[in-house]
Amino acid sequence: MDLANQIYVRKSCRNYLDDDIDFNQIRDFISSVEPLVGDIKFHYEILPKEDLNIKTRWKAPYYLALFSENKDLALVNLGFVFQQVSLYMQSIGIGSCWVGMASLKANDPEFVIAISFGKSDRMTRQRSDFKRRELSEISDVEDESLIPAQLAPSAINSQPWYFKHTDEGFDVYQVKQNILKRQILKKWNPIDVGIALSHLYVSNENSFKFEVKDNFEKLKGKTYIGSIKF
Repeated sequence: MDLANQIYVRKSCRNYLDDDIDFNQIRDFISSVEPLVGDIKFHYEILPKEDLNIKTRWKAPYYLALFSENKDLALVNLGFVFQQVSLYMQSIGIGSCWVGMASLKANDPEFVIAISFGKSDRMTRQRSDFKRRELSEISDVEDESLIPAQLAPSAINSQPWYFKHTDEGFDVYQVKQNILKRQILKKWNPIDVGIALSHLYVSNENSFKFEVKDNFEKLKGKTYIGSIKF
């Protein structure tokens, strides 16, 4: 199973079949995923579409409802963990899409976001079909080792990640959006950064390390998230 290869063909899936799925495969994989931050409690539920209020024009047969306690980096951690799940599902023929415009019919204060999923025959694309910023726009130095992060999905394709080179690797920042976008994306963009870090992790699984440093450079218009090396 090579999740890294899925980065280059995955697309957010909005067209689903009603085929049955073996949920045990997904549950087994989730139980094996390493989080970005180990002391943040989170959990998930697999729900049918009838259990959610869905504001998108399209619906999937199934949804992962994601929950987390409210702590620093909780949203980044959630994106990190469950983008690995999304890549895994892609590798076994299951399409998925992060869905910000969904809520539970049974209210739960720890609910954060949902991921739609299901069998699909329209869940891949060519590398040329990705619409992403240039490497020079997401880092202080154009660096091809960041291509996995460059290709990460994000809310309304906002691509809110920025990487600054250090002696050991990169300091990671979240780009501050303008006032209008900030109101829409304030919860989703930290998840997006976690998704980008997930892509770097699965591409460098044996060497990837994350830490939060006290001594980092403050950059105008950007919020420090943490530091990585791989």
